[in-house]
Amino acid sequence: MAMPRKRMKLAVTVVMVNLFVFILIFRHSSQKKNGRHKVLIPTSPFWTKMAPVAAYWNRQQQIVDFHNNPVLAFNYSTSDLPEWLAETGLSNPCEPNVKVTTQVKDYNSLPDRFKDFLLYMHCRSYPIVLDQPDICKEPPFLLLAIKSQVSHFDRRQAIRQSWGQAGVIANQTVVTVFLLGSATTWDYHPDLSESLHDESARHQDLIQWDYRDSFFNLTVKEVLFLDWIQSRCPDAHFIFKGDDDVFVNTYHILDFLKGLSEPKARDLFVGDVITDAGPHRDKKVKYFIPESLYVGKYPPYAGGGGYLYSGNLAARLQGVSHRVPLYPIDDVYTGMCLKKLGLGPEKHKGFRTFDIEEKYRTNPCAYKSLILVHSRTPQQMIKIWSWLSSPDLNCQ
Repeated sequence: MAMPRKRMKLAVTVVMVNLFVFILIFRHSSQKKNGRHKVLIPTSPFWTKMAPVAAYWNRQQQIVDFHNNPVLAFNYSTSDLPEWLAETGLSNPCEPNVKVTTQVKDYNSLPDRFKDFLLYMHCRSYPIVLDQPDICKEPPFLLLAIKSQVSHFDRRQAIRQSWGQAGVIANQTVVTVFLLGSATTWDYHPDLSESLHDESARHQDLIQWDYRDSFFNLTVKEVLFLDWIQSRCPDAHFIFKGDDDVFVNTYHILDFLKGLSEPKARDLFVGDVITDAGPHRDKKVKYFIPESLYVGKYPPYAGGGGYLYSGNLAARLQGVSHRVPLYPIDDVYTGMCLKKLGLGPEKHKGFRTFDIEEKYRTNPCAYKSLILVHSRTPQQMIKIWSWLSSPDLNCQ
C-alpha cells in the first residue's frame, strides 16, 4: 500500500506543477493580447563605455570608481582598463610615473611643484624613520597628532609645555605625536637629523617617514598617518589632527567629547567647515590648481589647521583613502574621503582657523570656550595655556 500512495502523491505534484505553468503562460498570453504589461527590451546597452574627462585627477577617480564597481568591471576585459590601474603594481611603487608627462595636456608648462606631485601621485608607502610602537600601549582617550616639520623644534617644545602635554588631563589619557617627513637637501634644508634623533630619544613622540616634506605632500602625511593609527594606535577613542602653529584648548576638547552620545561619537568629525568652495585658478595663490588637474567643486571639508574626529571614523577613512587618488591639498582630500563614506564634516564654532578679533586676543576668557585658534607663536601658546590653567581664572 505504501508504494501506490507515493505514486499518487507524485502524480498529484506533477499535475499541480503543470497547472501552475499553464496559468503563468495563459496570463502572459492574455496580457500580450490586451497590450498591457509588455516586456520592454532595451534598444542599447545599459552600461556604456566610460568617457574619460580631461582633468587628470577627475580621470583617476573615475578609473578607481570603475575598477571598484563589480558590475562595471565584470562587463569589461582587462584590456579595457586604463593604464593607470596597472601602475599600482609597479615593483617599486615610488618610482616616478613618467607616463603622466603625456597624460596631462599642459604638463611641461606647469610649476615644478605640480610636476613633482604628478610624477609621484601614485606613491602611498614610504619607509618609517622614527617610530613610537608602544606609545599607545594604554589606549588613549585623545590622540593629539600635530603636523610639523623637522626644523620646527621651538613649536614642538612649546606644544609639549602647553596644550600638547601628554599624560592624564581632566581624568582622561592624552597621547601626543608629531608627524614629520624628511627635510631634503634639494629643498635647501640643513641636515638636522642628529638633533632630531636627540629630540626623539628625549621625548619619544616623533613619527617620521622618509618622503619629501612639502606642501603638496601633506596628503601623503595624511594617508601615512591613517595607516599608522591602525597599526600603532587603533584603539584611540578620538583624534585631534592639526598644525604646529595653532593653539588648542585641550580642556575644552575633553569637556566636549565627554558630553557626546554614542551615535554622535561614532561618526564625529568637527572643525571649521568650508562649503561651496572650488579650486583657485589664480597662479599667484598658494592653493592654485590648474584645470588640467581638477575640475568641479570641492566637497565640504574642514580647514587643515585642525579638526577632531573619532577613532572609529579614522579606521573607515583609512579604508576608503585607498579608493581616492591623492590630491595636492590635504584638507580637501580628507573631505573627499568623507564624501566617499557618505559623511560630511560638522561645523563647530569653537574652531577659529581665521583667528578671533584683535581686541579679544589678549583676553584670557576669549579662549575658554574655543577649541582652536590660528595662528599663535610658541611664546603665545605658553602664555595662553598658563591663563587657562590658572585656578584664579574667572570668566563668568
